Formats: sequence, C-alpha cells, structure tokens
Amino acid sequence: MRPGPIRFGPLTAYRRCPRRGRGKWFGFAIDVIAPVLALSTRSRFAGTEHLPRSGGVLVASNHLSNADAIMVTAFSLLGGRVPRFFAKAGLWKVPVVRAVMESGRHIKVHRGRASALDAYRDTVSAVREGECVVVFPEGTFTDREDGWPMKAKTGVARIALTTGTPVVPLACWGTRELLPPDGRLPRVFPRRRVEVLAGPVVDLSDLVTDKPSATQLREATDRIMAAVTALLTEVRGGTPTRNSEGIIGDHE
Repeated sequence: MRPGPIRFGPLTAYRRCPRRGRGKWFGFAIDVIAPVLALSTRSRFAGTEHLPRSGGVLVASNHLSNADAIMVTAFSLLGGRVPRFFAKAGLWKVPVVRAVMESGRHIKVHRGRASALDAYRDTVSAVREGECVVVFPEGTFTDREDGWPMKAKTGVARIALTTGTPVVPLACWGTRELLPPDGRLPRVFPRRRVEVLAGPVVDLSDLVTDKPSATQLREATDRIMAAVTALLTEVRGGTPTRNSEGIIGDHE
C-alpha cells in the first residue's frame, strides 16, 4: 500500500525538510518561497519513500511550467534530499539569481554541443559525489496542449547507464494552472491544487554499460518516460495514446 500523501503546510515545510547542504542563498530562497507555496496552493506529495536518503540519484520529471522546479524542490526536501538542477547559463548573469545558483551548486548549461558535454560531465561528477540531481528529460515544457509529455531526449539515460545511478520517476500536475508557461507571476487565487507523485526506481540494470548504444539509450529513455507517464496518468486520470513520435493524445 502506498503511504498517504503529504499535504504541504508551513509546519511540514520547516520541520521535515533538511537544512544542511542547501547553501546560504539557495536556502534563503527556499525559506522565502516555502511559506508562500504552503499558503497559496493545495499541494500534495506522495512517493517520497522512493527517493533514496543518501547516494547519487537522478529524479526524472515531466515538465509543464517554471513552477515544476519549485514543486520538485519541495518534494525532494520532504524526501530528505537537497536537489540540484540544470539551469540556463544566463541566470548566472542576474546578480541575485546568480547567488542562488552558485550557492545551490546547480549545473550551468550553455547552448551548443561542447556545453552539453560539460553539463554531462558536471552531472556525472555530482551523482558520483552523492548528489540528488533533477532532470526534465523533455528538455523544455511539453508542447502538447493536453499536457502529456512529448518525446524525451536521451541525456538522463546516458548518465544513468554510464554511472549506474538510480532514476526515480516523478510526475507533476497542476503547475501549468499555477504558473502558465508564458506567465511571470503565479496565480494564487483561488488556491490551485498541485499534485506531485514519485514511483519506484526505474529498472535499467540490463542496460548499464560504459558505452551505451543509441538503441540502449532510447530503450532506457522510453522506460523512464513510461514510468513518468504512468504516474501522471494516476495523478490526472485519462489515458495517453502514443505513436512513434511519443504521446499524442488523451482519452478519458
């Protein structure tokens, strides 16, 4: 039986979340945002027991909104981990945001093939050092109007297969209503309901290798996204349909 969901309230946010390892300014940002999140949403988190309490781990989530990072941060903290994220290099040019990015030891991503390789190496180093790294395999917000995931990139699979790092699938739902993809400020009234659900580690043991082939990378990616989609189905209802290009529709 799945443990009951955690309802995100102010006391939960402060009593259950780890404080060590946040960094000064990332920790400050969390302390500012957490009470606002607790008061402005009806958030529920389930599956925190699937997040290992120590050691390197990759958390793979669907991506609907900029609010996803906030919700996955809350989920990770409730699961006893401080998350690290990929972030566009431009954020390091904004003074206050740069302090948060550097303090939280997030992974800088520039455009271009060389930068992607650097980000890959930085992520490998992070998980080998025991960090919890959050990845949105789609690479950007889904372009599906119905909110189902689109075809994912193979980066998270490459990291998982070459390092043997466990991948925890996670689904967010309700974040698009909280903060639309083109929105700058969250919609806090009325309070939006947001659900975050994680599942067991995806079994990739038969694919782990130092040099995965394109076929192995796609198979691993498909398994990860199948797990994410199954969780999303559980949270939102409906049934996605697929073709060779990914998830393309929704049938109630």
